[in-house]
Formats: sequence, C-alpha cells, structure tokens
Amino acid sequence: MTKPTYDQAFWEALWSKTLREHGDKVAHRRPSAHLTGEVVNLHPGRALDAGCGHGADTLWLAAHGWQVTAVDFSASALAHGRSMAEAVGAEVAARIDWTEGNLATWTADPGCFDLVICLYVHAAGSVDEMVRRMASAVAVGGTLLLVGHRPIDPSTGAATSAAGQVQVCVEQVVAALDPCCWEVVVAEERPRSVAGTGVDAVIRARRLS
Repeated sequence: MTKPTYDQAFWEALWSKTLREHGDKVAHRRPSAHLTGEVVNLHPGRALDAGCGHGADTLWLAAHGWQVTAVDFSASALAHGRSMAEAVGAEVAARIDWTEGNLATWTADPGCFDLVICLYVHAAGSVDEMVRRMASAVAVGGTLLLVGHRPIDPSTGAATSAAGQVQVCVEQVVAALDPCCWEVVVAEERPRSVAGTGVDAVIRARRLS
C-alpha cells in the first residue's frame, strides 16, 4: 500500500471525497471540546485557526465574538466552511476571513493574534519549526492552543487514525517555547473523547513578552 504524502493534493482529494459523500455529517460536527474548554473564558479578539479544515472551530470562535483568520490549503474544505458561516448568518460570516494557504510555508504577521489555534495538523516539516511559527503570531498576553493526536495508542500499542502523520506532542511543544517568553498553562495528554483510540496532546500557553 502506498504511503500517503499528506500534501495539498492529498488533503484536497480527501476533503472533496468526504464532503461529497458525507457532507451532512461534516456539517453537524461539533467544535473541538479542547477548544471550547480552554478558550471559553478568554476575551474575544483576533484569532488564527491554522489548519481550519471544515471550519467547525472557526465558526464557534466567530459565534463567540472572535474575528477569525481561517487558513487551510483545501479549497473544498474552505468552501464548505464559508457556506456554513453564511448559513449561520451575516454577522458571524463577516467575522471570518477564509484563506487558502499551506501551513508549511504560510506565515502570519508577527504578534498580530490574541489567539492562535492549531488542532490535529500534520506537520509537513519540523514540528519545532511549526510550533515556533505558530507562536510567533501570538500577541503579548495572547494564547497559543495546540492539540495533536498520538499516532499510537499508548495503552494498547495499536495504530490510531493519526498513524503515519506527524502531530505535536507535549514534550516537543514545551521544549520549543522559550520559558522566558511563555507561561505553559496546560500541557497534558488526555484520553480521546471522540471516535477513535488513543490520547490527545493538549498544550495551552500564554505569551509573556
């Protein structure tokens, strides 16, 4: 079996097929419980949803008052998210800027977001480099939220839905954040509460300087 490349063509083909065959199910997907649990008490400002996919997290943020830049390199996923936002209403849709971009190369202006989230994103290159680029977009006093799914279930040794992908883990993220500039508020592995097996790495940090 050929190993997936996880490049733009791969994700576009996957999203196109998923939305064509299971669009109704995707439309009813809830935002990440990690996002809603970690961000609900933050004051809304400017947010970056890096690797927004079908847009459920973006829509939740916009509905809670955030001005969101939603970045993904699947045109099909972005079109779905835009359609969902318009269905919710003009007020929410106006708070979202849907942007097609490859996170391996796309870079936000430094320090321009009060919140940066990057959830379940496959790192095409160095995880450390990706973490630092995401962190550089956070304004002083802002929050960085990263979530990754372990490719192997540590309790069983079985492959998970993230098998073959490179996603963030607690140790890598904490090591990549300068302790002089960041306060790590949450850094833990949590049992996966949605379909699938294994654990999620959840890291929330606040930029100090």
